[in-house]
Amino acid sequence: MSHPVQIQFQATALDALAAQPGRIALFAEPDSPLSPAGRRLDRATRGALARAVGSAAFAALKPGESLDLAFPAGLAASALQIVRLAKRCDIAQARKAGAAIGKAHGAEPLVVLAESHARAAEIAFGLALRVYDFAVHKSAEPKLPGSVAVMVANPEAVAAEAAPMAAVAEGVFFTRDLVNEPANVLTTYDFAARLAAMQELGLDVEILEEEDLEKLGMRALLGVGQGSESPSKVVVMQWHGGKKGEAPFALVGKGVCFDTGGISIKPAAGMEDMTMDMGGAGVVAGVMRALALRKAKANVVGLVGLVENMPDGRAQRPGDVVRSMKGDTIEVINTDAEGRLVLADVLWYAQERFKPTGMVDLATLTGAIIVALGHENTGVFSNDDRLCNAFLKAAAAEGEGAWRMPMGDAYDAKLKSRVADMVNSCGRDGGSVTAAQFLARFVKPDVPWIHLDIAGTALLKTDSMLAPKGATGWGVMALNRLIRDLVEAG
Repeated sequence: MSHPVQIQFQATALDALAAQPGRIALFAEPDSPLSPAGRRLDRATRGALARAVGSAAFAALKPGESLDLAFPAGLAASALQIVRLAKRCDIAQARKAGAAIGKAHGAEPLVVLAESHARAAEIAFGLALRVYDFAVHKSAEPKLPGSVAVMVANPEAVAAEAAPMAAVAEGVFFTRDLVNEPANVLTTYDFAARLAAMQELGLDVEILEEEDLEKLGMRALLGVGQGSESPSKVVVMQWHGGKKGEAPFALVGKGVCFDTGGISIKPAAGMEDMTMDMGGAGVVAGVMRALALRKAKANVVGLVGLVENMPDGRAQRPGDVVRSMKGDTIEVINTDAEGRLVLADVLWYAQERFKPTGMVDLATLTGAIIVALGHENTGVFSNDDRLCNAFLKAAAAEGEGAWRMPMGDAYDAKLKSRVADMVNSCGRDGGSVTAAQFLARFVKPDVPWIHLDIAGTALLKTDSMLAPKGATGWGVMALNRLIRDLVEAG
């Protein structure tokens, strides 16, 4: 697994700055006095730092952006990175500044002069997230990032503040690794094994095999995977950090390890991206890892349905009728609308077994949500205003884009089937909404529930602020904060 870069918090050592090798990063603002370390570096560089900070190029930067002084005279450092950031800034600006440093960080040692900055821990968090690199399948030796020392006035206090953020960063990395893996590596076997390994962190992990799922009546889920050589599985991860016997909060993830579309096969162009169709399960796994690492004081259960959607002679056909665990029958109009079939059974199982206080499901469910919201926001659907508003607040605080979408009886009516209780797909118009309406039929009326359609945010073709192109880990930070603020706070 990729691991966040190791960051050490140290007391600021002004006397050693001129001899510091590698890269040095510091923070400044136009028309504001330099920090003590900045003044020391300015003297060593004979005023070059002050001239750079006073330049029109630096003034044109937005908060969190930077410029480099390469091989500055008077310093042993190969580069002096000057990041525009005020002492009083918000979390997003601090993380962006850290990410700018992380993006430039290579194999050389790095010193970040945060000094007395109030957001030093957030700066380090942004740096750690941006350093991520998925290179496990490249033949060249991986270029490991150099050491990182963040120099602050009170290293012990900042380290204590940063510790839970480090746990979240590892959860984000775990999710990114899962989503980035090719399907010939991340089979249902391998996915389940990686989750089972988290027992060493204190999670209780249980793997339900196909015979178990058959006994439970999960024919909707099993129908999706019946054309694959990889057996379908459901993995249950429990974290018991709250009061003994208290009902858990539930997270449910779609884990389609590869999606050809089945008999309703997808076009060849772009199908390689369907290695990310297990993104919802990846986020659930990352959140559970973060909760265990930071010893969250909450009872949380994460459930993921792991399948592969393939078109062989045993594969599910358009027109088939399957019976869900709930007992409802479903006419399969389109075998490429498979994720909702997986979630239907896992959602029902989660409620029947655990009686959760609330429930969030995540899925790369519809292309329609990308048409509606692009790649900036996840679609949020909910039956409960309190839970939904709490999530939107958490997502905004973490800088993870989320937008609430409508639901209603008119959309639900589109699910009517001639031969069964419902269809699994009913056309292109309002496709993400009708998918959510389908899932809502498997949520009990008294269970607060959110559905997150992450099709547009799980994996990007370009860099984002906190991640290189590829898997983003979207949702780990927001859900961790939701559980911290709503579940742990009581």
